[in-house]
Amino acid sequence: MTTSKQSPISPDTWQMSDRERANLQQVTLYDSVQSFSEIWPLAAQHYSQTTALYDPHVKPEVKFTYKELNEQIQKFASGLQALGVVSTENDTAIPPRVALFADNSPRWMIADLGIITAGAADVVRSGTADIDELIYILQDSGSISLVVENLALLKKLSDRLQDLPIHLIILLSEEDPNPEENLPVVKFSQVIATGEDRPLKPTNQNLETLATLLYTSGTTGKPKGVMLTHGNLLYQINYIGAILQPNPGECTLSILPTWHTFGRTGEYFFLSQGGTQIYTNKRYLKKDFQEYKPHYVISVPRIWESIYEAVQKQLREQPENKQKLAKFFLNISQKYIQARRVSQGLVLQINPPSQSEKLMANLQSWLLWPLHTLGKKIVYQKISQATGGRLKFAVSGGGSLAMHLENFFEIIGTDLLVGYGLTETSPVLTARHHWENLRGSAGRPIPGTEIKIVDSETGKTMALGEKGVVLARGPQIMAGYYQNPEATKKAIDSEGWFNTGDIGWMTGANDLVLTGRAKDTIVLTNGENIEPQPIEDACARSQYIDQMMLVGQDQKFLGALIVPNIEAVEKWAAQGTNSTPQIDWESQAVQELFRQELNREVKNRPGYRPDDRIGPFRLILEPFTIENGMMTQTLKIKRPVVTEHYHDMINGMFD
Repeated sequence: MTTSKQSPISPDTWQMSDRERANLQQVTLYDSVQSFSEIWPLAAQHYSQTTALYDPHVKPEVKFTYKELNEQIQKFASGLQALGVVSTENDTAIPPRVALFADNSPRWMIADLGIITAGAADVVRSGTADIDELIYILQDSGSISLVVENLALLKKLSDRLQDLPIHLIILLSEEDPNPEENLPVVKFSQVIATGEDRPLKPTNQNLETLATLLYTSGTTGKPKGVMLTHGNLLYQINYIGAILQPNPGECTLSILPTWHTFGRTGEYFFLSQGGTQIYTNKRYLKKDFQEYKPHYVISVPRIWESIYEAVQKQLREQPENKQKLAKFFLNISQKYIQARRVSQGLVLQINPPSQSEKLMANLQSWLLWPLHTLGKKIVYQKISQATGGRLKFAVSGGGSLAMHLENFFEIIGTDLLVGYGLTETSPVLTARHHWENLRGSAGRPIPGTEIKIVDSETGKTMALGEKGVVLARGPQIMAGYYQNPEATKKAIDSEGWFNTGDIGWMTGANDLVLTGRAKDTIVLTNGENIEPQPIEDACARSQYIDQMMLVGQDQKFLGALIVPNIEAVEKWAAQGTNSTPQIDWESQAVQELFRQELNREVKNRPGYRPDDRIGPFRLILEPFTIENGMMTQTLKIKRPVVTEHYHDMINGMFD
């Protein structure tokens, strides 16, 4: 096992603007604590009667104030200590591990924070993950106890737990365990009751102590245990405030997997600031936007794609005159926001616009502003109500946003702040500021974080504007991969630089622009390197394309696997008829429709090159999903899995 030294954060280790420094002074309440567990008593003291967690979708509804949440955390932690799960005599950087296999709920949060507060480190994964993967995680982590979501999951795991060092199993549900179960099983309420009148024993936690193990779901190979320390988590809590400053009582919708580092850290941050977290899911998201009118939302790009697609669908269903009016205003507003970006210097280029260019753009934006404002009143105001109408900022991570999404949400007045990071970086490395929101970028390094771009072959630092592999260094970098020093050494060099595996470049203002994954790059036989994501994002603008993955490694040209939007194609085929025709997906008319869509969207993409053209394609009717194993839990396509599944089809495309 390998760990890396974590040191206290010094204000002298980064360059900050006066505005960033002022923001941090307003929001940082925990800069003197030495362990993550110390946050929750302080939060309870500051925000005692403010609602912390609210789940309206269970019966009965669950609601905790900050005072009540802290009490539950302390009782759960004391209960674990009393049940012998955690020894407080541990004096190493690697405390006992307790696995937590479950999905979002208030009880998940209490168990998570309770395990860490008790002096253990939790090992988290979704309760719906593959059973073989869960067993592998239990074995690899050496977990001594297991917290599971319900009895159904326990039954799936029970036959394979006998040979593992599991001493106790805790059910988050209140189901009665099977009396034939060989291992001792207690319910969540019993742990709370056990810790009711027992004082919490002090622990030996510090910045270097392991807080949690997160196993990367990834797209290839066995998952690796990412070791995040108390120092890693505290760094995020203290310095995300340079980007966002929520007020106590402002609410956020919780929809991302809590066991995933982006959703989890986001929830930690908002709770540390006194926010109210409302649990939702895909089924209730649209309704909850309307009912609870969140101030903030943390999400992945797919959420914004779904909102965009729903709006586009509604527009297509309007009478033709209304469609023309909406398109007119959207075109005007597109020109308006482009001009405004130039006038503010917020454009993706190495050299900032000249003073004359800014003046001309400023004049253009003033000329277009009246029509843009009219469009806001007539069209966009109704669209923006889809998110409740009082959304201050939405934070999007887990991948870059396609530019058509950036443009659309800027037009309707929804401020999307894109951040970037990985599980190994706990996770935030860079983020965009709302006062300097450079669309298309991943933002600037948060305080204390260094980013550099290097040549993938030589390791030489690249000049501004030149593409290369993104390296990162800072207090949020993991301590290493659990019991895997070889993988740790490969990821983190001797100077502490972590290789993200992403490709990008830096602007003159220190904004990071991502262009793809190093391992996703498609190399054509002419030697051209193609980053698939920007081209896929461009093609996804077509109403007829639901999902798409480029292929073509070691071929003369690109190809594509396309999941069509069946409803849109059926509507296209039904034009002039009163019935829904049977679609012949191999017909010349359908093939020509998609050929035209691909050609138009690819050629209209900024930075288009002839090698970006897509040659053969195939339409596949089974979507890429988490359930069929073709997407990660953060809704990224597992390219190697899809490539293997459609191996013969892909080869046939290039014969």
